[in-house]
Amino acid sequence: MTDIKTQVEQLKRGTVEIFSENELAERLAEAAKDKHQLRIKLGMDPTAPDIHLGHTVVMRKMRQFQDMGHKAVLIIGDYTARIGDPTGQNTTRPMLTPEQIDKNAKTYIAQAGKVLDMSKDKFEVRPNSEWLADLRLADIIKLTSSTTVARMLERDTFEIRYKAGDAISLHEFLYPLMQGYDSVMVKADVELGGTDQTFNNLVGRDLQRINNQKPQIVMTMPILVGLDGKEKMSKSKGNYIGVTDSPKDMFGKIMSISDEMMENYYTLLTDIPTAKIKELVDSQKTHPKQAKVFLGKTVIKQFYDEAAGETAAAEFENVFAQKQMPQDIPEVKISPEPIAAAKLLAACNLVTSGGEAKRLIAGGGMSIDSEKVTDPNKLITPANGMIVRAGKLKFAKLTVK
Repeated sequence: MTDIKTQVEQLKRGTVEIFSENELAERLAEAAKDKHQLRIKLGMDPTAPDIHLGHTVVMRKMRQFQDMGHKAVLIIGDYTARIGDPTGQNTTRPMLTPEQIDKNAKTYIAQAGKVLDMSKDKFEVRPNSEWLADLRLADIIKLTSSTTVARMLERDTFEIRYKAGDAISLHEFLYPLMQGYDSVMVKADVELGGTDQTFNNLVGRDLQRINNQKPQIVMTMPILVGLDGKEKMSKSKGNYIGVTDSPKDMFGKIMSISDEMMENYYTLLTDIPTAKIKELVDSQKTHPKQAKVFLGKTVIKQFYDEAAGETAAAEFENVFAQKQMPQDIPEVKISPEPIAAAKLLAACNLVTSGGEAKRLIAGGGMSIDSEKVTDPNKLITPANGMIVRAGKLKFAKLTVK
């Protein structure tokens, strides 16, 4: 069995803060001595139907704990999603319907299996409606008495909005308390999250102390920057790589990131040793394109297999570098009536939403028979054999019904 010091060093990789490292070492040592599993908590609100690589940064850390013999406790925030996490929001989030939440939750669990060990002794999934839905008003009042308005306003999101005179709804103050209460109910030993979750996770420590539990260790990971190199990876911003993306799409998106982003992606999305990463991102030792190709293959292998990565790389070289069309362009049957460019992309399944279509066109990413389309409302009259291109690697060949 790996010694505790080595385990701590492995777990520290890619983290920003640990509250606290000494407590983590002590908790790991206690578990090893008593031969019991630590309960490693990660909460996810099913606010969208897909998990992207940004989510997997924290999930990969959870998998490390599993590989050391501990249990992953995935909290599906089907109840907290009704409030909406105010983290990073300049306005109150719209509430989702129970039907939307339930549909998204089912896909989250299935996609989590691409990263986590789902065996019964290593994995537990709990919807937080299990305990939050039954709270009485007296219970909620007791929960709110555990903190103060001043403490809530220490949170940067609330502080900024308060100083700007922007509205903060009272139900948003409940969110950190409800997330913290999750930790009490599942008796979490460790809670994982991005740096944007530090406040919420520390509230969990406070509530566990109040409830006479040993406070959880909080470990925060960096936010994975999206493909635009500016904002965090997010489906709503269209700068994401989904875990269910095809190998071809994954590879094309990874090849589009800047050279400066590679070290961050290598560190957070792979198990490659730090010394090797330094070599890969040093342009004096490794050509940036070669390093990016290796990154793409490595990430794809985690979700598919080695052969899928090799095929995607070859296809990219064929289509992008050699300026050739792919061999197997999917055919799409479509009505002959004129259709707006943005709607045509959606009809060809080349985008997941109208918003993504408009962003793609605005960025110069759409072409019809090699001619660029710049207006999302431009009417296109479909014709047999017409080639629709979205981005660098997505194509569709039209067949008129």
